[in-house]
Amino acid sequence: MNKTFADIPAEFAQYDSTQVILLPVPYDGTSTYGKGADKGPDALLDAATNVELYDIETDSEVYQKGIYLAPAVTEDRSPEQMVDAVEKEVTHYINEGKYVTLLGGEHSISIGSIRAFRKAYPDLTVLQIDAHSDLRPEYHGSACNHACALHEASKTCNLVQVGIRSMDSVELPFLNKEKLFTSYRIRAEKDWMQQVVDQIGPKVYITIDLDAFDPAIMPSTGTPEPGGLFWNETLDLLKMVFRNSEVVGFDIVELAPMEGLSAPDFMAAKLYYKLLSYQFHL
Repeated sequence: MNKTFADIPAEFAQYDSTQVILLPVPYDGTSTYGKGADKGPDALLDAATNVELYDIETDSEVYQKGIYLAPAVTEDRSPEQMVDAVEKEVTHYINEGKYVTLLGGEHSISIGSIRAFRKAYPDLTVLQIDAHSDLRPEYHGSACNHACALHEASKTCNLVQVGIRSMDSVELPFLNKEKLFTSYRIRAEKDWMQQVVDQIGPKVYITIDLDAFDPAIMPSTGTPEPGGLFWNETLDLLKMVFRNSEVVGFDIVELAPMEGLSAPDFMAAKLYYKLLSYQFHL
């Protein structure tokens, strides 16, 4: 039997009858510190077999909407070719009327996904939850580097950034400070979640780099940064976003599993299932 997300029954995992596409992109071609994001999708999927399929918070079993585990995008000849391959696959599934979600892999995979969603939704907001601003025009000779993951979106979409606490000065010209919610701003402003929601348009794509979370709960990522977000506050923000805008798709990236440490893998799998529960049952 083919593998299914969280070992859900095969009847809920057939392409023709499912609403959700789960597209793995195990790419780690441009990471520059810790390696291993290419193993992230498999680690998340393995951990997902232990996620309870009933979600207490939303009183739902969202897997019954159908989750199709798509063949992984394995193009790795160059960052540019990988981005093109992701864009092509995401575009195909959007055109098929599916709700498209992605698992990375490093953050560069989001470039292709955002391109596809922007074509489908010209007034797209991108909500980036991340420790790093990822706004470099190019890095190590490529504009499709993980450090450039949101540069294009900063020019083509309404980009809202949350959790940022690390950047290079070369990125400063590309920041919109009104829509930049650094970890320092979050600590200083009690109404920061409402401010985030106020900056988001009617249709939003969410990209979550797991290094947005504090290393105390998410050490399994290539570039951990102290001072990050925690579980409950992140879910509170996400619930507000799902309630106030149409979330057209999302990705979760940068899980770099550590041998013998399964909790971060499970947390990433739980986050994925939470996002689907919020999408269909809030």
